[in-house]
Amino acid sequence: MSHWYMLTLVGEDRPGIVAKLTHALFEGGCNLGEASMMRLGGNFTIMLMVRFDGRVKQLTELVNPVAESLGLHLHVDAIKGGLHKHLAPDVRITVYGADRPGIVSEVTGALAEAGLHILDLESDVAGSEDAPIYIMHIEGHAAEGVDSLRAALDVVKTRGVEAKLSEIDTLIG
Repeated sequence: MSHWYMLTLVGEDRPGIVAKLTHALFEGGCNLGEASMMRLGGNFTIMLMVRFDGRVKQLTELVNPVAESLGLHLHVDAIKGGLHKHLAPDVRITVYGADRPGIVSEVTGALAEAGLHILDLESDVAGSEDAPIYIMHIEGHAAEGVDSLRAALDVVKTRGVEAKLSEIDTLIG
């Protein structure tokens, strides 16, 4: 009987991490579900849904040699699969501002009050150490419509950030 697991791996970024990990999973009889993989400050992070016939211990024993060879920290959790049961994003929001404490809380708080359900959020710190710029890309579902989100962003813009909202027209089927 197949079970769903969430693999979490973190370690110093280097070429070949995804190829070696997914090859080991394929050879071990795993099927992959949704994934989020990205470089964060010189580290590579992976969150990956895996369907596997065995238990946590067996999956850990399958992946651990690859993780150790790449210097990655591995964590495995049993989860519910939940594929095809989530909202599709209908808005994309990009925010730029001088990096300062509280910018994420301020922006996401205003958007949450305006009905945004965040489905994906990526951020980056660009610029220089003397003039850092915080950049945030959000995809989400506008539960109360885009006008509510635009109004929330208009308020946020008065606090020294730039923000842009684009509607996503997803074709399903």
